Amino acid sequence: MKKLYTGSLYWETTFERELLGSGSSESEDIYDVIIIGGGMSGALCSYVLSQENYSILLLEQNEIGSGSTAANTGLLQFSNDIMLHELIEQIGEKQAVEFYYSCKRALQQLKKVADDAPFDVQFHTRDSLYYASTEEDVPKLRREYEALKKHDFPVEFWEREDIETHFPFSKPAAIVTAGDAEVNPLRLCAGAIHYAVENGMDVLEHVEVLEIREAERYTVVRTTDGDFRARNVVVTTGYSPAPEATIAQKELKVTYAAATQPFEDLSFWHNRMLIWETERPYLYMRLTDDQRIVAGGLDQDTDHLSKTEEEVVNKFAELKQELEKLFPDQAIQLDYEWTALFGESTDELPVIGRHPEEPHVYYLIGLGGNGTVYSMLGAHLIRDEMKGKLNPNETIVELER
Repeated sequence: MKKLYTGSLYWETTFERELLGSGSSESEDIYDVIIIGGGMSGALCSYVLSQENYSILLLEQNEIGSGSTAANTGLLQFSNDIMLHELIEQIGEKQAVEFYYSCKRALQQLKKVADDAPFDVQFHTRDSLYYASTEEDVPKLRREYEALKKHDFPVEFWEREDIETHFPFSKPAAIVTAGDAEVNPLRLCAGAIHYAVENGMDVLEHVEVLEIREAERYTVVRTTDGDFRARNVVVTTGYSPAPEATIAQKELKVTYAAATQPFEDLSFWHNRMLIWETERPYLYMRLTDDQRIVAGGLDQDTDHLSKTEEEVVNKFAELKQELEKLFPDQAIQLDYEWTALFGESTDELPVIGRHPEEPHVYYLIGLGGNGTVYSMLGAHLIRDEMKGKLNPNETIVELER
């Protein structure tokens, strides 16, 4: 298995394994659904499908939440890596707007997951500041503002003076969106799985899937712990290889993230906003419940983690410098530093839906910087497909497109 991250992870210091609960050790003869993958996508899928009274088995080859979920920075936004006005040009206005509406609904649904968790997952609704990195990006940002405003998304346009009034840095312009959120990704993952376990889901960790094979009346999942049978299988393996399918849209990258030492006073950070920028690759950041900045970015086009310590040290020095440019009066010290692989798609959209040749096998691969929101959207899409219900995003995110 390809290693998905290195370094010291902040979220692991906030998480206790006993929060997961424990599923039944007994197994069904035939499950309604087997979910492969115990990260954020698998957790949210189990949360949604467990409400349909399905018998569910979740299989994880390592430990729950131990993959890219542990390296997630926990920013939740309805805006995507591809702007709405750009997505309109790519797939048409009706579908693009519906996709953005679905991302907005997914944020509300994620809040419900947080509310249903039996412990605090540190979910907080936030506004987002999306600033123009250069003067050249201002027209693009204004087009995005106009597209969002036209379709009734909660958005404001800030001029340079507005930014300078609220923050210690100056940027040419920004748009501010309302109704986004931040979360502790490991605790959210655990909370969603705990909910599904309470509804009867079985969980097996340290089980590797070797093969998925369609039979006449069910699908066989062959594993290192024996064979399991199900009426439906959902693959939620994230940035790891997906069993029985090559995700043509997936391109791996490396990103760098860090959590600072806690600050006694965060009055320099207006309204605890999420912050990101128009430059690609972009810098992004948020605050935590214990008063830290979590920031990430400096992405590289490569399918392997950095091989030299010098390269890693230089990248984190660069990340620290970027924070110091924005907040020059603050003493920035990085407490936790980690490097992670993540996947983007060639058209900047997730890959979700039924396998084109295996009608009982589904894929939920939340590619891109908006993976948690995509996973929530995708869990509902897969539920709809299983129930024979039309979902407007089906053709937008299908495997072969």
